[in-house]
Amino acid sequence: MSIAWAETFAHPRVALSADPSAPQGFEWLVGRSPALDAVTEIIRLVGPRRSTVLITGETGAGKELVARAIHRASPRAALPMVAVNCSALPEHLLEAELFGHVKGAFTGAVSARTGRFEQAHRSTLFLDEVGDLPLELQAKLLRVLQEREFQRLGSSETVKVDVRVVAATNADLAEKVRRREFREDLYYRLNVIPLSIPPLRDRKEDIPLLVEHFLEKICRAEGLPRKRVSPAVLDHLRSYHWPGNVRQLENAVEMAVALSGGREMLAPSDFPLPDAQEKSEAPPVSFRSPLALPEEGLDYEATVAGIERSLLAQALERARGNKKRAAALLRLKRTTFTAKLKTLAVPDVSG
Repeated sequence: MSIAWAETFAHPRVALSADPSAPQGFEWLVGRSPALDAVTEIIRLVGPRRSTVLITGETGAGKELVARAIHRASPRAALPMVAVNCSALPEHLLEAELFGHVKGAFTGAVSARTGRFEQAHRSTLFLDEVGDLPLELQAKLLRVLQEREFQRLGSSETVKVDVRVVAATNADLAEKVRRREFREDLYYRLNVIPLSIPPLRDRKEDIPLLVEHFLEKICRAEGLPRKRVSPAVLDHLRSYHWPGNVRQLENAVEMAVALSGGREMLAPSDFPLPDAQEKSEAPPVSFRSPLALPEEGLDYEATVAGIERSLLAQALERARGNKKRAAALLRLKRTTFTAKLKTLAVPDVSG
């Protein structure tokens, strides 16, 4: 291991991946935000234990990377972590994948196979997308968590294992329990130590460090001179909602590097982001509007224009005439905001 965990955790507000090319899986842990500090503090506390951890978070937020960080912070780090995606295989194959099988256990079992639980003996088993486990397999997983023993498919021999289980899901398991799609007893067995991963939109202050990290990593892998980004690029990236989280940001940086040719300095135009960003951060709007429709009806276009004009003027006033800040308050691009000011003839209220 190229970084000692004692050194890593001695500076929790510094990027935990000092060498971007090292195959550590710590990319997501780059940052200095309070949200990231909270996660690293939990990793520091639970890493040395054998308690089961349930990691929750959106797709692309870095659940597997956090699982690997927990493993590397544990006494089991000398052995590799074993990972299984519970949604990637049909039920009959997933059972054999987890518990192994003997020769002839089912059609096509031409030889014996060691399962993932057995492979993870004295190490960590990462169960990704555990919420997708079929109910029958959930019962078998519960027994393994309770007894730390199982039987291979086609065998009556009991195999005992010393395995630390870290599970992850992007589903609401409590809601699945209420819908009887997930066993309540298994949920409590997995949720011994809950660890919620914040989405990138909740830690945008980490975007500059993440961009620098990915630039270093990608340019080194491609054998390219180090590329840089302007402050305008960082403003552009911070204005976006990032529904795909850190994974989407890394893909955006990789595309920018590929499309920039020989230029050293990357520009905002190298990062084309979906226009959905204008609305992506707005809270859900109720269809029960406070504006009542009169019996006689109303002039729709004039009414909507009046509402828009009022919101634009309020934003300008609150931002003291700063159009960029006013646009941000309404989750609009500055160019869109300026165009609406002209179209709707909103008076300029410069500070």
